Amino acid sequence: MAGKNQHVVRRGNDWAVLGAGNSRDTAHFGTQREAIARATEIARNQSSEVLIHGRNNLIRERNSYGNDPFPPRG
Repeated sequence: MAGKNQHVVRRGNDWAVLGAGNSRDTAHFGTQREAIARATEIARNQSSEVLIHGRNNLIRERNSYGNDPFPPRG
């Protein structure tokens, strides 16, 4: 069973990791890079995805760490 997707989102001048459907952030970081590293660790443990939001709050990147139903060919 796949876990919750992890979102990396802007919070003021900081960045946060937010589990999909959660009302509270999992963690806060000073840089986006740190938030991405933590979100990736959680997603690998839960076999889910990381969705990285840019400063404009739109998703700019998506990485899957679980059973990808449609893996790209070579």
